[in-house]
Amino acid sequence: MSFSSAGYQLQPVLPELVLAVGSMVLLMIGAYRGQGTTRLVTTLATLLLILTGVLILMLPSGKLVTFGGSFIVDDFARFLKILALIGSAATLILSTEFLSDPSRRIFEYSILVLLSTLGMMVLISAGDLIALYLGLELMSLALYVVAASHRDNAKSTEAGLKYFVLGALSSGMLLYGASLIYGFTGTVNFAGIAAAATTATPGIIFGLVFLLAGLCFKVSAVPFHMWTPDVYEGAPTPVTAFFASAPKVAAMAVFTRATLTAFPGIVPQWQQILVFVSIASMALGSFAAIGQKNIKRLMAYSSIGHMGFALVGLAAGTVEGAQGVLMYVAIYVAMTLGSFAIILAMKRDGQALEQISDFAGLSRTNPLLAFFFAMLLFSLAGIPPLAGFFAKWYVFVAAIKANLFTLAVIGVLTSVVGAYYYLAIIKTMYFDEPVGKLDPVRIELRGVLAVAGLFNIFFFAYPGPLVSVATAAAKSLF
Repeated sequence: MSFSSAGYQLQPVLPELVLAVGSMVLLMIGAYRGQGTTRLVTTLATLLLILTGVLILMLPSGKLVTFGGSFIVDDFARFLKILALIGSAATLILSTEFLSDPSRRIFEYSILVLLSTLGMMVLISAGDLIALYLGLELMSLALYVVAASHRDNAKSTEAGLKYFVLGALSSGMLLYGASLIYGFTGTVNFAGIAAAATTATPGIIFGLVFLLAGLCFKVSAVPFHMWTPDVYEGAPTPVTAFFASAPKVAAMAVFTRATLTAFPGIVPQWQQILVFVSIASMALGSFAAIGQKNIKRLMAYSSIGHMGFALVGLAAGTVEGAQGVLMYVAIYVAMTLGSFAIILAMKRDGQALEQISDFAGLSRTNPLLAFFFAMLLFSLAGIPPLAGFFAKWYVFVAAIKANLFTLAVIGVLTSVVGAYYYLAIIKTMYFDEPVGKLDPVRIELRGVLAVAGLFNIFFFAYPGPLVSVATAAAKSLF
């Protein structure tokens, strides 16, 4: 192979190579200079994520394929990789206070976030089952460790262990499904599977069910959601913000690519599975959150519900459906990061506040924080004209165009139920008596909150750029 052809082969994976090498360099810096380098490593890690994003934008346009079709860079991959990088970079910014505590100066934290992000990028570009599994495991293994990163906290350790055990189980199911699909089609490549799986044979259906079960675990969709509330509550809050944003982007990306590009010949079969999972997730996310007292557990059930709404778009199996999924995921990441910036800002006398009752009277002690949180909660509930309304609008319209009327109606009804617990928090902030004054909000939290909050409030004024990019990304899959 000549140097020029080798360069072409490696060009699509250049951002991933830079991220991998950069992570190793930062690991060496931390290992040689000790825990005192935590702040330096975190800053350099954030800059490395920004550099990786720039490299993705600089790649040639069109579809790039390398490693024999295992790795695909198209508009779909570019869009979701940038989104995952934004989620990871915002997580590192939100983590600065957590890492500044002398007992928690762990430079490995930022490197694990980088390695997990590398796994996400491989996952988003996966063009066959082997690349899918490699990306998934690289992403997940780092997440298991990050969940338990607060080593002196029993809840954090328990969260990491629960996530690891259930994650290993889901990986086994996914591998079993992948091996069945390979056995019955004779190939691991998505394009090859699509050519072989034109009719729904029992073997392929069994393989597909196990594959989707493994992916449902990663997006925390019902009935594979059991880990979510416990891990969200037990993990340190910046880690919970990470779980709720970037990995969801990658898992949703591979869910979309695998179903639409590997199984376009048996849409009715996987559509049934997705309709069931979507309805179950929306219903559980809406009803189970009502009784929650802890804000992080509430956000966990909220996230289960939102993944159900995103799957409504995917169940349509059309270009509009894929576009709806991309719009939903992008807006969901903004809403989630903004909400977690506020949860992290809730501190009194240096102690983090996680109970919903702690938000009482926030409108009188910190009116700006209360206003932004109210707007984000209205957006999560899907109230127009905020961004969250448009996210649901796109997936419901796609479902109606695909004649999935029952799914769309159930989606709207569960949205109404879900609005109850978001409005209950707003009622607590605006109508209950204040408990006490909060500590001053750190500047990095203000920055993330300002960007996410303003995006949510003013999205309706200029939705064009995001819509056009999401449409181009969705079309590149078909």
